[in-house]
Amino acid sequence: MRLGPGASGRGAHAARPGADRAPSGARSRPERPAASQAPPKKAAPEAGASGALASGGSRHWRVTDFDIGRVLGKGKFGRAYLAREKNTNYICALKVLFKSELQESKIEKQLRREVEIQTHLRHPHILRLYGYFHDEKRIYLILEYAARGEMYKLLQQQGSFAEPEAAKYVAQIATALEYLHSKNVIHRDIKPENLLLNSDGDLKIADFGWSVHAPNSRRRTLCGTLDYLPPEMVEGRDHNASVDLWSLGVLMYEFLVGVPPFEDLQSHKATYRRIAKVDLHVPAYVSPEATDLITRLLQYEDSKRLPLDAVLRHPWILKHIPNPRAI
Repeated sequence: MRLGPGASGRGAHAARPGADRAPSGARSRPERPAASQAPPKKAAPEAGASGALASGGSRHWRVTDFDIGRVLGKGKFGRAYLAREKNTNYICALKVLFKSELQESKIEKQLRREVEIQTHLRHPHILRLYGYFHDEKRIYLILEYAARGEMYKLLQQQGSFAEPEAAKYVAQIATALEYLHSKNVIHRDIKPENLLLNSDGDLKIADFGWSVHAPNSRRRTLCGTLDYLPPEMVEGRDHNASVDLWSLGVLMYEFLVGVPPFEDLQSHKATYRRIAKVDLHVPAYVSPEATDLITRLLQYEDSKRLPLDAVLRHPWILKHIPNPRAI
């Protein structure tokens, strides 16, 4: 279940943390944990962060503090609802999950990590997690409401994006990833299903279920979504924050073409082989500048992938977004 409105129609292609085999199944985000019986220390909304909700201070939230509206999304462990905090009339999303289902799936530690990471993030293109509370049976996450829903659904409707629109989204993701990496956070699952749009049409990274805080280490866990996995993951090698650069390249290609660059409908193994060989073919209708940026991100060697500051200075970005750090 996502942290915001909507639910994807693509099937699972991800491995659980610690898994020792390759992802399998049709593409979609894996179901995420949301909390454990003993959640992390509660994080109250910060003062002034998002208007009214922030005025809650260090109060202990209860479900009776909210008017619950329509369902925004459904998932294996619960649902997300449109909600309004009664005292302030602030609109938010309330994600409700069942403890029993989370415990049965043995994913409490993954949820704890997800909540601890997202609670401390403050960036205009990262969905806010204001806080959480729980009762005997359920966990409730108080989230920023993204009124326009999932990027994936918009991409499905349009088929692909025009280059100026794609450049805006790529720049917004790049600034968010730059912020995450400065905090030693690797996202590890950037894809359209995990991106939301607010009422102004600005992008929000909304799912941190596979994220990890890794200040000085390389990781071995196979995680994410098959179409977006980098060569080092499909080959079982260590990975670092550059996996997010690869995912940004895959995402940019999908924005412009409508499908992931290494997708092979014959089999998952065929997709793995294409990724490992970086079997990349950019259609001729994609501009030379855009093709150059995609190619510079989709490099086999992680050290050769274009850094995020260089992405934001790339001629294709600047052609459409003269001041990418200001959007």
